[in-house]
Amino acid sequence: MAMPVSAARVCRLAGRTVSSLSAGHRRAVNLPARTCFISTSTASSLQFRLDERTAHSSLDLFKKDTGVIYRMMGLDPSQVQDDPERFRDWAVVFGDKTISSGRHYWEVTVKKSQEFRLGVAEAAMSRDDCVGTNSSSWVFGYAQRKWFAMTSNKMVPVTLVGKPDRVGILLDYEGGFLGLVDVEQPRIIHTLRGQFKAPLCPAFGLWDGELLTHSGLEEPEGLM
Repeated sequence: MAMPVSAARVCRLAGRTVSSLSAGHRRAVNLPARTCFISTSTASSLQFRLDERTAHSSLDLFKKDTGVIYRMMGLDPSQVQDDPERFRDWAVVFGDKTISSGRHYWEVTVKKSQEFRLGVAEAAMSRDDCVGTNSSSWVFGYAQRKWFAMTSNKMVPVTLVGKPDRVGILLDYEGGFLGLVDVEQPRIIHTLRGQFKAPLCPAFGLWDGELLTHSGLEEPEGLM
C-alpha cells in the first residue's frame, strides 16, 4: 500500500549534490556569451511503454500503458499479481525498455500533480527503494511547488523552471548526463551527472495526479 505523502517526503528531502556535466565524451566550444558541449553519443528515437509488472499497487496505467495515474487508496497488495519486478513500498513505475548506449529523448505531460519524479534508474535497482534515494537512479522531482534534482539521496534545488505542463528528458549514456528540458524554448534547464555502467530504464514516481509519456521523439535541435 502506498505510504502517505508526508511520510514519502522523508526519502527526498535530505542532502545536496553537485550538478555539472561530465567532459568524458564531449568537448567545449567557446561561442559568444555561452559554452556548448558536443556529445559523441549516437542519437536514436527510444520508443517505450510503462511496464505494468513494475508498477506499485497505487498506480494504474492507461492509454495503452503510456500514462500513469495515482490512486490514493490504491489496490490491496494481495490483489495485485505477485511479481519480483514490482515496486513494493514506493509509488514507482519503470519503462519497458532498457538503455545501454546512445542518446535518447522523451517528454512527459504532467496533469494535476503536485508531487512526482522523472528520470532514469538501473533496471536492476532494488524494488524496495524510491527513485532518487540510491546511487542507481537519477531523477528530477517536483514537490512543495519546487523542482529539485536528486541521486544517492542527495538533492539540489532546480530554479527558474516554474511548473510547466510538459517537460523533456534527455539522456546521454556515454556522456554521463541526464538533462531536464524546457520543451517551449527548447533548452536544457538542469543536468545530473552519472557514470552509467548498467542498463537503464525510464523511471517515474507519482504521488498524486497523472503523468503521460511521449516517446519515439527526435531530440530538439540545439540542446548541446
